[in-house]
Amino acid sequence: MRHNIRLCSGPELSAAILVGGAATRMGGVAKALLDVDGRSILDWLLAVLVPRFAEVLLVAKEAQPYGDICAAGHVPNPVTGGATLRLAQDALPGRSSLTGIHTALANASTEHVFITACDTPFLRPALVEALQARLRPEDDVVLPQKPDGYFEPLCAFYSRRCLPHIEKQLARDDHKIIRFFPKVRVNLLPPEALLAADPALLSFQNANTPDELRSLRQTAASFRRPPQEAP
Repeated sequence: MRHNIRLCSGPELSAAILVGGAATRMGGVAKALLDVDGRSILDWLLAVLVPRFAEVLLVAKEAQPYGDICAAGHVPNPVTGGATLRLAQDALPGRSSLTGIHTALANASTEHVFITACDTPFLRPALVEALQARLRPEDDVVLPQKPDGYFEPLCAFYSRRCLPHIEKQLARDDHKIIRFFPKVRVNLLPPEALLAADPALLSFQNANTPDELRSLRQTAASFRRPPQEAP
């Protein structure tokens, strides 16, 4: 029997970067604006997201400096002619990744939103595309499962249908993202598919500390290093 399964396409999808606020462990500097190999981490992420989504939201607690970045309204997108770049400010009290996901879903103009952290400059286009290919209209969450069994909830698609579950959880002051997953339809990208898209798992290399930022910069420098000649 042949089944017709409709997948979600780029023009029907939004993306959101949880840019948050100042990072205390980084001396109060906004992590999304940290320099990695001559480009901000935000620039690295936009280069991946803009060609693949109808709009990109920057989710932040405070308007600046991201309000100025969004002021132009559009950034070049060879597929759609221009992905809308918008600021979405957290309206709920507190600050966590889960409140950021809530803000993204509440402000998106599409049913499904790809959510990513702001400190992962090496997000692989192939991984975004693998998750998008996995996404069906009836799915509420689509996220990768790593070889160690853990999920990556900040590299995932979420449906707006998650909103009431997130709101109930936040009302209990529970900010653990995966806590509401048993109440919704979750579709996992299995480890073998994740590794096919991102063998080195570079998409999850982030910068929570100065040491991790140095590691990011070393990784970026290695991209420019020519392969060593065989002896």
